[in-house]
Amino acid sequence: MQNGLARARAAIQQASRSHTYMPNKEESFVPRGSIYINPFAFHQSHIQMEKRFRVWAYKEGEQPLFHRGPMNDIYSIEGQFIDELESDKSPFAASHPDDAVAYFIPVSIVNIIRYVYRPYTDYSRKRLQNIVKDYIDLISSRYPYWNRSNGADHFFVSCHDWAPEVSAAHPTFYKHFIRVLCNANSSEGFHPVKDVSMPEIYLKRRILRPPQLSQASNNRSILAFFAGGPHGFVRELLFRYWKHKDDDIQVHEYLPQTLNYTQLMGQSKFCLCPSGYEVASPRLVESIYSACVPVIISDHYVLPFSDVLDWRQFSVHIPVEKIPEIKKILQGISMEEYLEKQKRVVQVQRHFLMNRPAKPFDLMHMVMHSVWLRRLNIRLHELQY
Repeated sequence: MQNGLARARAAIQQASRSHTYMPNKEESFVPRGSIYINPFAFHQSHIQMEKRFRVWAYKEGEQPLFHRGPMNDIYSIEGQFIDELESDKSPFAASHPDDAVAYFIPVSIVNIIRYVYRPYTDYSRKRLQNIVKDYIDLISSRYPYWNRSNGADHFFVSCHDWAPEVSAAHPTFYKHFIRVLCNANSSEGFHPVKDVSMPEIYLKRRILRPPQLSQASNNRSILAFFAGGPHGFVRELLFRYWKHKDDDIQVHEYLPQTLNYTQLMGQSKFCLCPSGYEVASPRLVESIYSACVPVIISDHYVLPFSDVLDWRQFSVHIPVEKIPEIKKILQGISMEEYLEKQKRVVQVQRHFLMNRPAKPFDLMHMVMHSVWLRRLNIRLHELQY
């Protein structure tokens, strides 16, 4: 296994130096362009991942806390990943744990909150922490894999706000463990070197993506748009300065039933993506689906796939302290620059699409690629390009 990982690293480094790649099969898509930090290294890395990256999902545990998660609504990506990684049809599935490069902990944080914490008499995280710790103690007593790496080749996936706190009670025990989280807040212990930021997606029942209601880039009459609840101080500040204050910067708390949220995003040049109670929300992906340039209003959000994607090329970042200057900042972006960013948003859409089963370069593959990079212990942005 270690020889295979070493060969993968060497192939990626060579691709970065030579600006070429060694295909594993006929390539249906070749990542190129400024949206990528290092497109040649990324492409070769993805090729190596498809060739070598196999994951063993532990079989221990019973539903609903293990092996099953929500498939719809705001935390749907958690259940979708559990279902994908436990499927025999998954290209990442290892036939035997000895053949695996990484090991998946199939725990649903959402279902623990749902079934263990009802009725909500207290919000102590101890029960959550104990359930996950007990599970890892069980599999580490039955198999050698956790102990031989101190958890460095193990990961779990969760979009729940509480997910980062799983490791809070035992920081030394989880020191090397890979956490794949939507709540990727660098001010609250998210470590980009070992943790993985995952997009948050709102999936309606049996629908993997919303309808396309986008206007052409030169036919968008709204400068910037936001609608959502007053969740957290960032949005409260946004509402204080912009709620119903300006026709160009359309900020709503909740839309009237006569207005269509997706349609309004599709009519907007820029879509405001402020942090809520936590840093992530589905709005970031929704804006990309709508071909609307995301305006990220957060000081501590580690953006998904930022080890591969150059977010500066297709989004705008506005620090929280500059919320009063939103209109000035956006009006300062020339039409030429906006059109370039908007074109790149369309280009990056494929990396945020959910497919079942997963397809190369889609959202699931991108998340798994982020885990793969951490198993390789390689950072693409540091390679020569």
